[in-house]
Amino acid sequence: MTGPPPPEEIADAAVLKAVMHPLRRRIMEALGRGPATATKLAKELGESSGATSYHLRELAKYDFVDEAPELAHGKERWWRARRRDIRWPRHSEQNDEMRAVFDEAQRAAFTEDLEQLATFLERRGELGEWGDALVFSRGSVYVNLEELKEFFDEYLELLRRYWRPEPGPDARKVLVRWTAFPDADGEVQEGN
Repeated sequence: MTGPPPPEEIADAAVLKAVMHPLRRRIMEALGRGPATATKLAKELGESSGATSYHLRELAKYDFVDEAPELAHGKERWWRARRRDIRWPRHSEQNDEMRAVFDEAQRAAFTEDLEQLATFLERRGELGEWGDALVFSRGSVYVNLEELKEFFDEYLELLRRYWRPEPGPDARKVLVRWTAFPDADGEVQEGN
């Protein structure tokens, strides 16, 4: 596959729970750097190989990882992250269970994002030219719901345009986060 994977919407709370487990998220992050065995992951993550093996099988059950048999020697099993473009249903379309899991997952993701930003800021002096690569904009726009959806769809298409299955020369992984939410204190502006 040379382009990005096709978008897929998942409305099953069990899938979201499976991928949001803290050790599974760490396993997915590690596999994002390249294939590994359960033993290699256990050493890297400070876990038992039994635990990493179990969680790899759970991730495979929900198609988040695939075996990499071409890398295996003997009985060892190698795993790789499966590239997916996952979309979740709108909050209003989620059932109560999905909404509770999704809301907790979003809180955990925002916390992780802030921790990653803090790490970058602490270490940016070590990164040479990449230390200047904090691309940041803060603003606001007045849009209706349809325009906000269009804005988000265009953002996703831009992100997909730069998706690469493998890094090219002089490339490094860049964490891209985009969020937009209504000003809870603002009011809807009625049309004239």
